[in-house]
Amino acid sequence: MASVSDFGNLHGMSILIIQENKKARFDYEIVDTFEAGLMLTGSEVKSLRDRNVQLKDSYVSFRGSEAFLQNAHISEYKASSYNNHEPERLRKLLLNRIELDRIFDALREKGYSCVPLKIYFKKGRAKLEIALVKGKKTHDKREAIKKRDADAQLRSTLRRSR
Repeated sequence: MASVSDFGNLHGMSILIIQENKKARFDYEIVDTFEAGLMLTGSEVKSLRDRNVQLKDSYVSFRGSEAFLQNAHISEYKASSYNNHEPERLRKLLLNRIELDRIFDALREKGYSCVPLKIYFKKGRAKLEIALVKGKKTHDKREAIKKRDADAQLRSTLRRSR
């Protein structure tokens, strides 16, 4: 079941976050984000509600002029029978033409990729937050680790001083 912290409030609408791709935020510098709908089967939606999804190595690719989510693993729904889905099938992303063109043009540039950041339910519909990203260099990752450790140490000293 969802905890209170799983519910966000985005302009008065409650959202239920299913899975976040924390590795993407660590490995890449985020340039721009988009909200995309997902074309899913019934058993995939039920599996998402059970939080059986893995976004770690997934990415967005184009087939013609349409965007698809690749390598996202949505586990088979246990209670479903013969009409279960394939766990790592291509899933079409629902974006408007302007957004699709912007992402496609950026992907043709050197060094840009498009990866999912999180999957969530908004008004009962499954949504995917995708981002145009540039790869971080190793020294940038080291700086991120140092900053995270320094912030954690600062928080712990503040807690002890109270």
